Amino acid sequence: MRLAVVLSMRMWGIDLYEKDVTPMKRLIVSVILLMLIGTFLLAYKGKSTEEHTGFTTHRVISHAMGAVDGLAYTNAREAFVENYKKGSRVFEVDLMFTSDGQLVARHEWTESFTEQMQQEHAVATEQGGKPWSYHQFKNTPIHGSYTPVDWKDVLDLLETYPDAYIVTDTKEQDPAQIKQLFAQLTRQAQEKNPELLSRIVPQIYNEEMLRTLRSIYPYPSIIYTLYATEDKDDQIIRFVQQNDITAVTLPENRVSGALVESLRQAGAVCYVNTINELKDAAEYEQMGVRGFYTDILTEKELTERSWLYALRP
Repeated sequence: MRLAVVLSMRMWGIDLYEKDVTPMKRLIVSVILLMLIGTFLLAYKGKSTEEHTGFTTHRVISHAMGAVDGLAYTNAREAFVENYKKGSRVFEVDLMFTSDGQLVARHEWTESFTEQMQQEHAVATEQGGKPWSYHQFKNTPIHGSYTPVDWKDVLDLLETYPDAYIVTDTKEQDPAQIKQLFAQLTRQAQEKNPELLSRIVPQIYNEEMLRTLRSIYPYPSIIYTLYATEDKDDQIIRFVQQNDITAVTLPENRVSGALVESLRQAGAVCYVNTINELKDAAEYEQMGVRGFYTDILTEKELTERSWLYALRP
């Protein structure tokens, strides 16, 4: 604790061990500093534990299962396992259809993404950026060694890790495909174990998607993500209030303290995507943001270190 006090004072340009500082002055300043730090930590702890339930008890959402060995966007089984071991409990998964209608964890089918995943050897030139077959997807390791997963594999992970949550990022844009995707997703979860549905958190992008989703199943938690909408802040707040939205995901260019507070009053917590720097996380937390989609940050890092950034002058 003494070391923390000294370092904190020096951070603010005060050195208690200068020769002209009397013992009494040193004691008084140290006590004041400890009181300030204690007050800050109590406020910080209070904010972080404020009536959160379900997936919102966690601040980290591992983006595309999180990075594995420093590699992002894989959605691979190994990425889930590695980040679970690091403390993540909420995992975002990109979902797309294969050419033969199977639901798999894939960010996109483009040629550039295939090259990024070091899988170009598995694709014929004439196939271009078209969807792969299910067999092709399941039998082509990511970066030569990581395991591609389909939706049934994701459900297996949920059953194996009973405190984990899955956040869906459905990459299909056509309304008919979105309906087909959630129908298949929900049916397969019900067939495996209906209790898993309480730990699946759909992301929606607009009102129509919410209506489609609720016509299929009454998911208890829903995230409204804003990257695809041009709605004004007041429209977003009204939508959240009227539709019992659990959380709102903001791109960095939509974050403001006023919007975050208005959404909190409307009943939703806020996450920001995609954040990989602790200093950025600390700044957003000071605006009231609950958590972050991230490739690399951990719950432990956010708990132990982000508050130190807020103490900097």
